Amino acid sequence: MMIVVTGAMSVPESEFPASTPATAPNLSRMPEDGSLTAVEQPIFLMTTAAQAISGFFVWTAVLITCHQIYMHLRCYSCPNEQRYIVRILFIVPIYAVDSWLSLLFFTNDQYYVYFGTIRDCYEAFVIYNFLSLCYEYLGGESSIMSEIRGKPIESSCMYGTCCLWGKTYSIGFLRFCKQATLQFCVVKPLMAIITVVLQAFGKYKDGDFDVRSGYLYVTIIYNISVSLALYALFLFYFATRELLSPYSPVLKFFMVKSVIFLSFWQGMLLAILEKCGAIPKIRAANVSVGTVAAGYQDFIICVEMFFAAIALRHAFTYKVYADKHLDAQAVPSYGPYGRCAPMKSISSSLKETMNPHDIVQDAIHNFSPAYQQYTQQSTLEHGPPWRNGNHIISRSHSTSGVRDNEKTLLLSSDDEF
Repeated sequence: MMIVVTGAMSVPESEFPASTPATAPNLSRMPEDGSLTAVEQPIFLMTTAAQAISGFFVWTAVLITCHQIYMHLRCYSCPNEQRYIVRILFIVPIYAVDSWLSLLFFTNDQYYVYFGTIRDCYEAFVIYNFLSLCYEYLGGESSIMSEIRGKPIESSCMYGTCCLWGKTYSIGFLRFCKQATLQFCVVKPLMAIITVVLQAFGKYKDGDFDVRSGYLYVTIIYNISVSLALYALFLFYFATRELLSPYSPVLKFFMVKSVIFLSFWQGMLLAILEKCGAIPKIRAANVSVGTVAAGYQDFIICVEMFFAAIALRHAFTYKVYADKHLDAQAVPSYGPYGRCAPMKSISSSLKETMNPHDIVQDAIHNFSPAYQQYTQQSTLEHGPPWRNGNHIISRSHSTSGVRDNEKTLLLSSDDEF
């Protein structure tokens, strides 16, 4: 049957029969005749163009980052630093592929929550590794303390140290920086798991700030945790910015913070915009509140990861370690100022890099009351010898050249100097 509608007449909306499942419009593609009502009109995220554009940016970013990771593992001359760098670089393929898959299953409001859980867990892991990399650049916890301990904390509203006026840097300061980042590593995955559970029981929807919905409480806890971690990174950079200057810390700090923190606030902003009606909603049984905002978040992240891959390639370049690798092959030596990197396969280097043993050890050290007045010092730390009173502690206690034999000393902060 064909219904002809002229410009001189209008048919009330109530005259049309209600849609049944058999005649429901296909929201995954644009109808061929192009004549759609507001209910049937698919948004950009549901088109093939959106999937193709996001896919191009995603796989280009993955190729750029995977090549960079490969080069770091091939020139694995400084394992103590490069293991943290490789872990940080993995955020691009994980973020990109995760967001792209979530976008492909956009019309199912269950899937984006599960994909987001994986993303949330890894970003907490990246924050810890970035701070640990900064520690490694400066020679470890004990070396940082030898440089900043006893110095007055400069009051600055920009870095949030105005409330610390009159205080000096101490072991408690470094302990707070580590604890604030480690708590984010615990809170973020825990909240991600809670989100999945709430979603399964229909108690979680993005952008739903109702007190009976779990989104409000999860967002509050997230904001407190992420703000505390960000504040700790600011404090650490404020205290060590002169020491970190040879390592070009500004670009590194900016990239890690933008990928982690700005993406979180970006997602929350999109959820608020959808709640306010600035983002159009889709009237379909399988698309709930918050799904459209999450879809735009996934699409934006797919595009952003391409630019993040390029910026991270410059921020964490492998060329410095490639030069060290060539020098080590030309002059193999195991002196007090360094060691030749062992010749390992790419797979074994990757396995060593992703070993979480150091995270567990660091968490025990920073949260256990028994170690609150002790600083850590690796027996394989790089850099000049560290002076303890009238004694010089060599950094070559272990000359086997095997990373698995690395040991950590606990030095009393009271007797450190």
